[in-house]
Amino acid sequence: MDLSGPFISHDASFARVTGPAPQLHLVVRTGAHEGPVYVPGQDVLYVTSLANPAATIECIRFKRDSFPLTPDHIDTVVAPVTMPNGMTLDGSGRLVICEQGDHTHDARVSRLDLATGHVTTLGDRWRGKRLNSPNDVAVAPDGSVWFTDPCYGHLQGFRPTPELGDFVYRWAPEADALDVVADGFDKPNGIVLSPDGGTLYVTDSGANQTARSFHVHRPHHVVAFDVTGGRRLTGRRLVAVTSPGIPDGLKVDAQGRLYVSSANGVLVLAPEGELLGELLIPGAVNFTFGGADGNVLFVTTDTAVWAASLAVTGPTASRSNHPNEIRIGG
Repeated sequence: MDLSGPFISHDASFARVTGPAPQLHLVVRTGAHEGPVYVPGQDVLYVTSLANPAATIECIRFKRDSFPLTPDHIDTVVAPVTMPNGMTLDGSGRLVICEQGDHTHDARVSRLDLATGHVTTLGDRWRGKRLNSPNDVAVAPDGSVWFTDPCYGHLQGFRPTPELGDFVYRWAPEADALDVVADGFDKPNGIVLSPDGGTLYVTDSGANQTARSFHVHRPHHVVAFDVTGGRRLTGRRLVAVTSPGIPDGLKVDAQGRLYVSSANGVLVLAPEGELLGELLIPGAVNFTFGGADGNVLFVTTDTAVWAASLAVTGPTASRSNHPNEIRIGG
């Protein structure tokens, strides 16, 4: 199938992703950069925004099923966080946030209770040394938190000289401690676990060192690891080299397909890395599944949020009969 418009097929199996009539909608124009997190039942989308001098968390309240939304549907979340970037939900519905920090505030991974506004630090140091600028995060079913920590904050001038390498970490809830689980990255960026938790995927955006730079001989790829015993990574392997541009955001659907950002938008890959299709959404940074049926891919692009209605769902899709919860595409 060769779809027209923003849905481009490279393999016949892409039809199982899009269905017969996929749709793409502009949700709202706002400075949505990273961390899209959809909260089922509440019908809200949390994003990190670069619209202000200091990054903030915004809450987009849908309340209706007609796009685009107006700015009055956007609230700023008041919480003591500094330069938030990637985010996700934990098993208790709390927001886990990668805070990049600045020259005054340490970088950390924190957890925000959306009901009370209370923020808890999960990790800000490894063996006494400060983290760089945590970028993206995933939570495993056992409650462990896996995150990437490149030194982009230093390269972009708002963090001090790094004390640590560009590593991937795991926070263990039972020990309340961080552990380095992977090194050898230039700039580890997006991170996601397979639906069964047995594979960890990480993007390396090392080809991008400064704004709008692309160093072709530096990494711009996706790698995979086997998760051993729930806490160790083995069997590192290359999954895909992205083209055009660098990879950033990374997600999976319920069948384990990979969704990876690129210069053109979102690449859809088989778990082994074969390119199945593309969603042409220039400027795509990160994305998440949501909506009443779990089949809406919300995409942040720095200047707007888009919604693609597909035939697949995210790995933790939740069905809801809430009358106001967003449902598009059928």
